[in-house]
Amino acid sequence: PASDGMRLAGSLLDKVEAQIDLSPWLGQVKPVENLEQALVLRNQLTAGQSLISRDGYWVGPHFLRVRRASEAESGVLARGQEIQRLGLEREEREATVETLETQLQNLRAQQRQQENGREHLRRLLQDEARQQGELKAQLSAGKAKVEQLTLRRTRLDEELVELGEQRALEHESIGEARLQLQEALDSMALDTEQRELLLAQRDSLRERLDRVRQEARQHKDHAHQLAVRLGSLKAQHDSTRQALERLEMQSERLTEKREQLSLNLEEGEAPLEELRLKLEELLDKRMTVDEELKTAQIALEDADRELREAEKRRNQAEQQSQLIRGQLEQQRMEWQALTVRRKALEDQLLEDGYDLHGVLATLVAGANEKDAEEELERIAARIQRLGAINLAAIDEYQQQSERKRYLDAQNDDLVEALDTLENVIRKIDKETRNRFKDTFDQINGGLQALFPKVFGGGSAYLELTGEDLLDTGVTIMARPPGKKNSTIHLLSGGEKALTALALVFAIFKLNPAPFCMLDEVDAPLDDANVGRYARLVKEMSQTVQFIYITHNKIAMEMADQLMGVTMHEPGCSRLVAVDVEEAMAMVDA
Repeated sequence: PASDGMRLAGSLLDKVEAQIDLSPWLGQVKPVENLEQALVLRNQLTAGQSLISRDGYWVGPHFLRVRRASEAESGVLARGQEIQRLGLEREEREATVETLETQLQNLRAQQRQQENGREHLRRLLQDEARQQGELKAQLSAGKAKVEQLTLRRTRLDEELVELGEQRALEHESIGEARLQLQEALDSMALDTEQRELLLAQRDSLRERLDRVRQEARQHKDHAHQLAVRLGSLKAQHDSTRQALERLEMQSERLTEKREQLSLNLEEGEAPLEELRLKLEELLDKRMTVDEELKTAQIALEDADRELREAEKRRNQAEQQSQLIRGQLEQQRMEWQALTVRRKALEDQLLEDGYDLHGVLATLVAGANEKDAEEELERIAARIQRLGAINLAAIDEYQQQSERKRYLDAQNDDLVEALDTLENVIRKIDKETRNRFKDTFDQINGGLQALFPKVFGGGSAYLELTGEDLLDTGVTIMARPPGKKNSTIHLLSGGEKALTALALVFAIFKLNPAPFCMLDEVDAPLDDANVGRYARLVKEMSQTVQFIYITHNKIAMEMADQLMGVTMHEPGCSRLVAVDVEEAMAMVDA
């Protein structure tokens, strides 16, 4: 009997009875009905198990064999015929594909021609639309011009009426101006009388000025005499002061001599009587000199007083002369102003074609210059209120109207273009958000799947930092096995490298590139992590060709092709290439 440990449920061993143990050959072989069922159950087979069908197919985990002894040769011929038939069918389909490709090219050429024709028609349509717009603009401009001409005609009629009224007003104002002119002429006559009075006053003032000048000259002569007298008095005063100084010096000497005599008298060197006589004489002389000195001082004080009085009278005379001179100058300026005004009025009358005497004859009695000036100001204000007539206003209005229409059209185009751009921007933003969200979800799913493979456990995911997908940031949260960190910055260098590698591979799964180059990615990794990294690269190499630079032996063992750079001689590099599969085959041989 067969051993139960090597028997597969429903195997061929259950259908065969024998005296010997057939379990090594039949215990792991299970019968099925046909090849399709065998291929379906093939993925459930383990090492050593196989399936066999009634039509002679023997299917294992890694093989497929046909063992029909009687029909083997016929099956091969049938397959050969089927291969030939399939080859012919393939050639026919390739010919059909070529025909379809030719037709497709022809259709594409026709499509390009139709697109060119459509583009040409679109341009013609745009040109016609532009011409239509220009014609509409010209029509609008013509209508506006007609309206402007109508308005202009109405305004001209109104202006004619206003000019008629203004003409009547001007006739009235001319009459009023003539009355005012008469009043001005009357005032001119009065100015003439005032001028004669002023001329008489001027003559009297001139006579008075002459008298004042004569008095000033007399005062000046008197002042000169007083100055001469003052000079003589000053000289006399100086001489008197000098004499007084000499007398004082003599008195001092006499005092010294008296003291000397007193001393001599005490000593008895000279007679006392003789000295007393000399002393009396000296005292008499001193008294005489003192009297002369007092007389001279009195005379000096009198001279000073007279000089001050004369200086005071001279200043008063000069002030009065200056006042009279100022009055005379003011009256002269007023006379000149009146003369200039009279000349200007005469010239104005001559320019207007009037005669002074004739105008004076036409002036009414009681004419006033102030009233005439007020009336002139009122007339000037009325003329100023009318303002200037701008004859170019209509043309300017037309130009500004055309410019406004042009700017309005440009503004409408800009608003329409702005709306179109905003719609396009909204569509682009929406599409960008959708694509970003899809890509983010796919990469996040890939990272969550690859991170446990790289670390042998743990979890990692991507997280958005903001609500708006257009300007949000992306942060990566990685938690290796046995850690509860909240940010990637708390990981070690090797953990950061593995996390980055998992993220890169997740991106590669989303959009595989033809090849990927890794430069010493395994440098900060230990041997266990290098093994995980190498297995992940091996798994990803089915869809992406990896070129990685490494100095680690474990990573080199996982490569299919090794290329090393050596330098046997200084300054001379050499490339050595090794095919790992060929090398293993050579070792096995």
